[in-house]
Amino acid sequence: MIDTFRDAAAAALSHEGLWLLVMAVILAGLVRGFSGFGTTMIYMPFAASVLPPVWALVTILVFDVFGPLPNIPRALREGEPRDVARLGLGALLALPVGVLLLTRIDPVAFRWAVSAIALVLLGLLVQGWRWKGRPGRALLVGTGAVAGLLGGFAGLSGPPVIMLYMSSVRAVSVIRANILLFLALTDLIGLTVVGAKGLLAPEPVVIGLLLTLPYLLANMAGAAIFAPQRAGLYRAVAYLLIALSSLLNLPLFS
Repeated sequence: MIDTFRDAAAAALSHEGLWLLVMAVILAGLVRGFSGFGTTMIYMPFAASVLPPVWALVTILVFDVFGPLPNIPRALREGEPRDVARLGLGALLALPVGVLLLTRIDPVAFRWAVSAIALVLLGLLVQGWRWKGRPGRALLVGTGAVAGLLGGFAGLSGPPVIMLYMSSVRAVSVIRANILLFLALTDLIGLTVVGAKGLLAPEPVVIGLLLTLPYLLANMAGAAIFAPQRAGLYRAVAYLLIALSSLLNLPLFS
């Protein structure tokens, strides 16, 4: 066990794409901290360019479990845990299917899929779609299922839920809290599913652990600078970083 971890640590530290992953995780952590979303849409395009598909998913599941922890108590106070639980039920049902698809996807196709999903979501958000009314139980479970499928397949569990909440007329604090709680819940579900399928290889787990501290610090910094009265500015910055991450990591530029 010790020798396996030592070998995995040595391989992780010598991975030529590690510096890029550290940069990506710092950007993702800052955005997650001040907007409540954006980690996967910023990190995954970078990860897909330097890691195999399953490894990219494993790394984000590992570091993203720890990153939001300092913000969970506040999210529980400001959010709607009952609605988040319904979203989580849908994710639990569909995420294993997404992981199965991930194990069969070509790495180049994976890169296209990750960037395309992020860009499509970004376009819809920029258009200013608005959800009228309060989502019912069926819509929450269904949205969670779509999120779980995308989360297992491309590490992008956030987009469907972001579309549901960011396009609503709810208070910014409630939106941030619900998204943060859901993403933390899907990380736990994802780790459980990936582990049960025997996909937690030592090296990507170690890479995820190495990324945890910079992600945690960036997340805390982002949360510290968040101010509700400047929500529009933070959202614009998040959109810009998502767009750059998705476009720069397209296979066309490899």
